[in-house]
Amino acid sequence: MSIKLAETAGFCMGVRRAVDMVLELAQHKGRKTIYTYGPLIHNPQTVELLKGRGIIPVAHLEEIPPGEAGFTIIIRAHGISPQERRSLKEKGLKIIDATCPKVGRVQAIIKKHAVQDFTILIIGDAQHPEVNGLLGYAYGKGLVINHPADVPHLPALDKVCVVAQTTQSVDEYQHIVDEIRKRYPDAVIFDTICDSTEKRQTEVKSLAEEMDAMIIVGGKNSANTQRLAALSELQGAPTFYVETANDLVAEKLKTFKKIGVSAGASTPNWIIDRVVDNVTTQQTEHAPKIKYLFKLWIWMVRTDLYSAVGAGCLAVASMFLQRLEIQPLYVLITALYVYAMHTLNRFINRQTGSIIGSFREDSYRRHEKTYIRTAVLSLIIALGAGFFSGPVPFLFLLIMSTLGILYNTKLLPAGWRFRSVKDLPGSKNVSMAFAWAAIAAVLPPLAEELTLTAATGVSFAFIFGIVFIRSALSDILDIQSDKLIGRETIPVLIGKTHTQNLLHLASLMLLLLLVAAFPLGWTTSASFFLIPPVIYIWICFQVCDRKPGLIGVVMEGILETAYIIAGLSTWIWFLISRGTWA
Repeated sequence: MSIKLAETAGFCMGVRRAVDMVLELAQHKGRKTIYTYGPLIHNPQTVELLKGRGIIPVAHLEEIPPGEAGFTIIIRAHGISPQERRSLKEKGLKIIDATCPKVGRVQAIIKKHAVQDFTILIIGDAQHPEVNGLLGYAYGKGLVINHPADVPHLPALDKVCVVAQTTQSVDEYQHIVDEIRKRYPDAVIFDTICDSTEKRQTEVKSLAEEMDAMIIVGGKNSANTQRLAALSELQGAPTFYVETANDLVAEKLKTFKKIGVSAGASTPNWIIDRVVDNVTTQQTEHAPKIKYLFKLWIWMVRTDLYSAVGAGCLAVASMFLQRLEIQPLYVLITALYVYAMHTLNRFINRQTGSIIGSFREDSYRRHEKTYIRTAVLSLIIALGAGFFSGPVPFLFLLIMSTLGILYNTKLLPAGWRFRSVKDLPGSKNVSMAFAWAAIAAVLPPLAEELTLTAATGVSFAFIFGIVFIRSALSDILDIQSDKLIGRETIPVLIGKTHTQNLLHLASLMLLLLLVAAFPLGWTTSASFFLIPPVIYIWICFQVCDRKPGLIGVVMEGILETAYIIAGLSTWIWFLISRGTWA
């Protein structure tokens, strides 16, 4: 069984631009309400998330409460008519225009030719907001055509200008244009269908011919998504039109070996990822035995067990670097602590926690009690093991555990900008890296020798660096959902490009530190064997940047494998050096 995700699935340029503009405003709006003239995009889940951030859609100006003059209203990507724009100004609202530039071009074409006394024929859906807005620029000289059969019923016209709704079906548009040319040979025709729409439709047709079945993801009120589903069905492929992963029916999909997935221009990545992840999970239930290991790996990533194993591997690498004997107890403490903190923090603040919009959401919600009990038990065992190790490591672990639980806990009164550590911009990446490094690098020498050395500093820097880089890389992949939910991660704060530059610099500094650590006498020569995970991270940079169409859980597992490589590399060093600590 194979699943292929269309490269064009998800937000188009116009929608992404509109969403980014609104979220940028939301970041600095304080308690003020921002209105959008109609739903910002045709995706109910995204609109609900935006409502939670004080971004409210209104269908009519009367819905805005009296006395709110001066408040901000967003013109969505579909655009509006000149008459509607005047009404907004008369209301005294501050207008932010997020009209898609491609729609703006069509508006300009219509306005120019309407002034020259052309009759404007708009090929599209008369009920669509974009078409309603376009008609306003025709100043009463516009007609909407939705089918070739409409053309013979048009009146005799001298000067005709033809444009299309930007999300119109390419094939339907061409059929209608052919009929118009027959009726009005001198018509001026503009192909104003967005190139993103053309590419998306072309890819869907190609996928539908290649795959056994197709899944089209998007809002039921999205016209461009409806067209994708119709195109897929025209190719003869069984097509399932779903809004979220909850709409999928396993029984209907299990007979297909090859499934293609595409999505409308208003569908966010996190919804697409959840659909693909859901299908993958369903299909692996019926997978041959050769795929059981892959299924186990996916399960471990989804449940945070892979993170725990990775943390244990980093603890092993740290002990080798510091010339400490490998103590399984410290490896266990590190793994249990990481598992407990990750799991508990996902539940402490659910609305803005990392469950929402992630591939873990479904599993965590269905097995909430099991996850919480397992996490609490893991923390108790870790603290018990710390107590067994001595008063200093126990106290250190207790402090770190308390800080970890307090990360998402609201400590300050309502109304404060920063009520918890989580609310501090970029705190997630730094806090996570610090906690991992403290437990894996500092706890073992405290327990064994009650002293910290240069080797401890190098170990701390390595673990902090590699965890920070992996966390930020993961956030680059999740930047869209993080913006929608309001998580102020480093990529959200400084942007994708600046984050990538920062991570490249961090990985270079990490590489230089590892190369210099042994010659300077700070660590064992195991530092050289920690270069492979840094190189692996560089490879992950390229994989993430090219967006290979891998689902979220797979990408997360690929990133976390850097920890496993660190542990395996230092074990190889230990076997080669025969424990001489050279």
